[in-house]
Amino acid sequence: MAEHYKPVKYLPWEMSLEERFQEYYPAYSEREAVLEANRCLYCHDAPCMVACPTTIDIPTFIRKISTGNVKGSARTILESNLLGASCSRVCPVEVLCEGACVLQHDHKPITIGRLQRYAMDYAQEKNIEFFQKGEPNGFKVVVVGSGPAGLSCAGELAKRGFDVTVLEKREWGGGLDTYGIVVFREPVEVSLGEVKMMEKLGVKFKFNTEVGKDVSFEDLVKEYDAVFVSVGLGAVPEMEIPGEKMEGVHDGLEFIEETKVKPLKDIKFGNRVCVIGAGNTAIDCATIARRLGSERVSIVYRRSEAEMPAYHFEYQFAMKEGVSFMFLTQPVEVIGENGKIKALKCKRMDLGQPDASGRRSPVEVPDSEFEIPCDMLITAIGQKKLTYITDKLVNEFGVKLIKGYISVDEKTNRTAHPKIFAGGDCIRSHGEASTVMAVEDGKIAANGIHVTLCGEGAHREPALASKK
Repeated sequence: MAEHYKPVKYLPWEMSLEERFQEYYPAYSEREAVLEANRCLYCHDAPCMVACPTTIDIPTFIRKISTGNVKGSARTILESNLLGASCSRVCPVEVLCEGACVLQHDHKPITIGRLQRYAMDYAQEKNIEFFQKGEPNGFKVVVVGSGPAGLSCAGELAKRGFDVTVLEKREWGGGLDTYGIVVFREPVEVSLGEVKMMEKLGVKFKFNTEVGKDVSFEDLVKEYDAVFVSVGLGAVPEMEIPGEKMEGVHDGLEFIEETKVKPLKDIKFGNRVCVIGAGNTAIDCATIARRLGSERVSIVYRRSEAEMPAYHFEYQFAMKEGVSFMFLTQPVEVIGENGKIKALKCKRMDLGQPDASGRRSPVEVPDSEFEIPCDMLITAIGQKKLTYITDKLVNEFGVKLIKGYISVDEKTNRTAHPKIFAGGDCIRSHGEASTVMAVEDGKIAANGIHVTLCGEGAHREPALASKK
């Protein structure tokens, strides 16, 4: 299995704070990139390309690196995935392209993600503009949310000549790529650079603008020819246990966000930290705490290792970082003293029959309560659905839901309303939610909007910048 992480060599006191939060691997040098690219077999029916949700022509972009045509390599990537820089860093390549590499079993798979990053970094450093805004076609589209699905849709439409406006309730664009991906996985400059790319394509951004507060959804449907909803999901839900409002209890996503928007020295952390949940966000929170300097970090999860939603390579990385795991453990109360956390009271669990998720259900073990000493608690147990958006769409525009997520046509990402399309985490009622899947959602919706407004015969090549 390809290594995706660079474990901290000395945790955490023998490295500076800044060093602990650098990207996992240093960027490839030209020599390293060419040597790695020359290992590729350039398969005819490349399984890595099939495994990529955005169907990047991986053998072609790697071959171009091997021949010194890094600009052409970057173009090949961006033609399929406008957020190639983010995806090169945050894609779970071990279970996608690299996991499908034919060299996986007998040799080391090609480090496709790092090669993609090499090409993307080259294009960014050279300030190369591969695309330009298409000839205006007279149609206006509004995108609600500037996460990866929204940016992907906006960029693809701009290339085709649409007048695109993106509404973002926060100060910066990029969604979770900007605010919710741990800084040593993706620096904030990478995702903000992709927002700048869309601006250069002619996409207009309105930041600090929230639908339902600063502008009504009704007005958007009236004013624009199509609306693309890419609002993602909300905050981490409450655990609904006594004491969780106490000082020292933190939302996992907000904890990650601090590493993106604050000086590292200003981030508060505990000496003994408990993280509730066992998904990829929980892993990120635990490793952040360790790298900040927490002496003991424990992930508390009510099911077993086999049921944890985090990728296995994430689990391995966390253990290398010194994070401990307490499986079959259910938090039942946050215990405090003088208004501050003192311990987390838990119960032991067994596993019963599978539930709706297909995982075995946790069942309490009688008389098994015990306490875990801690002075900081981080909750990372998923995200709330944004009901203020979905309720409006359902009640006033006839949009359908599946398990609380927006229902769309898989070929076009159009909802039951002819002018409303959707993509990203807000439609992910099944399967993995990830940046690369959101990017593909945006592409599908852009094509759907294009065909809906311009007609079936309207497919044409998007405008390209000079190929000099």
